[in-house]
Amino acid sequence: MDLDTERLIALDKRFSWHPFTQMADWCAPGHEPLVLVEGKGAVLTDSRGREYLDGNASIWTNVHGHGHPKIVEAIREQAGRLAHASFLGTTNVPATLLAERLVSLFPEGGLSRVFFSDDGSTAVECAMKMALQYRQLVGEGERCEFVAFDGAYHGDTFGAAALGGIGAFHARFERFSGLAVRRCGALEDLPEDGSKIAAVAIEPLVQGANGMRMWPEGMLRGLREWCDRSGAHLILDEVMTGFGRTGTMFACEREGVVPDFIALAKGLTGGTMPLAATLTSEAVYGAFLGKFEEMKTFFYGHSYSGNPLGCAAALASLEVFEEEGVIAGLGAKIERLGEGLVRLRDAHPAVTGIRQCGMIGALDLGGLDWRDRTGARVCEAARAHGLLTRPVVDTLVLMPPLCVTVEEVDGMVGALGSAIADVLEK
Repeated sequence: MDLDTERLIALDKRFSWHPFTQMADWCAPGHEPLVLVEGKGAVLTDSRGREYLDGNASIWTNVHGHGHPKIVEAIREQAGRLAHASFLGTTNVPATLLAERLVSLFPEGGLSRVFFSDDGSTAVECAMKMALQYRQLVGEGERCEFVAFDGAYHGDTFGAAALGGIGAFHARFERFSGLAVRRCGALEDLPEDGSKIAAVAIEPLVQGANGMRMWPEGMLRGLREWCDRSGAHLILDEVMTGFGRTGTMFACEREGVVPDFIALAKGLTGGTMPLAATLTSEAVYGAFLGKFEEMKTFFYGHSYSGNPLGCAAALASLEVFEEEGVIAGLGAKIERLGEGLVRLRDAHPAVTGIRQCGMIGALDLGGLDWRDRTGARVCEAARAHGLLTRPVVDTLVLMPPLCVTVEEVDGMVGALGSAIADVLEK
């Protein structure tokens, strides 16, 4: 591998366009991007040999650590057999087994059908299109509206973005947005008791891109009850919260809620391969069955739907959850993360609030002008202390891989505290 760092950086600045990145800043002569070349466990290494704790699980995806041998071997073995084949008109072994395995993770009779796509946005988009077409097929075409919550982020494809409520990401597309509410109780004030609503979408327990904002306890259960009364479907976006992030395999388990649709991605493959899944009920699936000329078919899909490599990685990841007792082993790590957040709040006046849900931790830096990019500057300073993470404006996020040790949690907390002091307490 060519590790000429200066050449790699020059090539990147010349030809790449990075997401959510102001490229004028990225390409500025004084900015040196990190070139990451290796990962092991919760540690990443750059092209200059420097090591960093992965404090945001590589944008909330990595679960069991980088280079987990079981997942690596599963991908390698599958690549030697079949790297890809169309899921349109054929099937493959890993996809078939993974669909069965995913259904088994939910209460029997709830979610029984799996539709594969590529990422979180497309998983949500798929749920939306299924929900709309279902209404048309069962004679409820007037139910064509969606409800989402202020501050929501459900992805960047056009339909998923229409559910979003964050100005920087969604304001340019707001004329296409669905109805937005601030709290569950506001649903009771919607016109015609929700008779035009196809579905309500929510990030359960935690709004991620809205600064890790936590929903009050019982809110999700109340939302499920409202959907049952009104006849609206419930779409859960567990792209971020799924696969152990909240301390249970899925966030909806915390309140005993089974949705009508659930969107999964990010941690589905342990954070190794692009893969997403939308799960729904047999009742929804059944409405799409009929003769071809009836045009009930769900005309939606992706070239890499059901990709064997991604599905093999996901199966291996689920085996790791079982074999290593991942969920059962989170208690001490969750406790240590919470203790660390408290220490940071108490030690640094700039930290005005902390929040935690399982292995998701957030710290607010208060009273700052967002244009100063203070959160970003703190995260950049943290690199010198061996930590990689990203802020949500001026909210600092710690969401490590679930494989992290309590000592590594301490290291992340210490590095973030040092970075806060470097930027705000000189």
